[in-house]
Amino acid sequence: MAGCGGRNIYNGELVSSYETIVANAVANPGLRMMILPPLMHGAAQWAALTAALTGQTVVFSTLPDHLDGPEVVRTIEREKVTVVTVVGDAMARPLAAAIDDSDADVSSLVLVGNGGAVLSPTAKERLIAAVPGLVVLDGVGSSESGAQMQHTSTTGAVATGTFRGGPDTCVLSEDRGRVLEPGHDGIGWLAQRRFAPLGHKGEATKTAETFPTIDSDRFSLPGDRARHLLDGSIELLGRDSATINSGGEKIFAEEVELAIVSHPHVVDVVVAGRPHERWGHEVVAIVVPTAGTTLDAADVVEHAARSVARYKLPKAVVFQPEIARSPAGKADYRWAREQAVSDDVVVVTDASTRHSTT
Repeated sequence: MAGCGGRNIYNGELVSSYETIVANAVANPGLRMMILPPLMHGAAQWAALTAALTGQTVVFSTLPDHLDGPEVVRTIEREKVTVVTVVGDAMARPLAAAIDDSDADVSSLVLVGNGGAVLSPTAKERLIAAVPGLVVLDGVGSSESGAQMQHTSTTGAVATGTFRGGPDTCVLSEDRGRVLEPGHDGIGWLAQRRFAPLGHKGEATKTAETFPTIDSDRFSLPGDRARHLLDGSIELLGRDSATINSGGEKIFAEEVELAIVSHPHVVDVVVAGRPHERWGHEVVAIVVPTAGTTLDAADVVEHAARSVARYKLPKAVVFQPEIARSPAGKADYRWAREQAVSDDVVVVTDASTRHSTT
């Protein structure tokens, strides 16, 4: 129900019978969805099952074990693919580059759906520029909650930060004891009402934290921090597990990463915290520079300062040839924290600290 299309994300309406599934599938306009590899992650499973239940054709690359941009583009042209799924910048950027480098006809492509990792505004803009008229759909959800909310980006209107949720999407208080009303003070936990899993086997404490019951309603909390805004939209702040607590303030890694990755000479970035005697932790950015450029650590920080508050800025930068990510494209924050305390850290003091890459 939660993950595979059994519940309408916007109105909460449930599929009541197999006949309804058949009717919906027959009414499908002939969408052809291509699920990009690797295929081991939950986003691929969800997309395939939802597509099957709604009458879409599911298309796979002839190279299913890894992302091969040119082969993906050839498949889009050959199979007249209308929808492609990605997991964050790690998939979206190579896809955009492959389209730019190819003479293939990808005019059948009308939508790129993203889920499972943050898709930066820079990557969205590049995709939209590569395919005229393209719509980029960001979906938020988890294995514990199912699909929760979405927003769309089009030419000249790239969405960031806030999402439209359904009637079962809400925000719980810090203590997980009540549902917060729109326009509340502070931040809470992104939550989903109904169809919550029974729990984590053998882990009573984790079950109580992830699947709390309030009155007679059972909720699922995937671990994201959020605000329910007065207009009814929900501002997604980031994963609690990637939050850096510095001087009593919560700094969400995703916000700082988005500010840095928009730099024209940054290919990829992940942000982590390292211990600090006075502040508890301080922000460190692990950055992959564009090949053939000379990147200044201070310039990276100055660029980020255009988008985020000063206390959120990296106090140091680590330059690496690549970011450690899971096969599905999700950043490895444990690896990032190890880099943040490594000997390769460049403390941002002035513009004299430079890094060259070829």
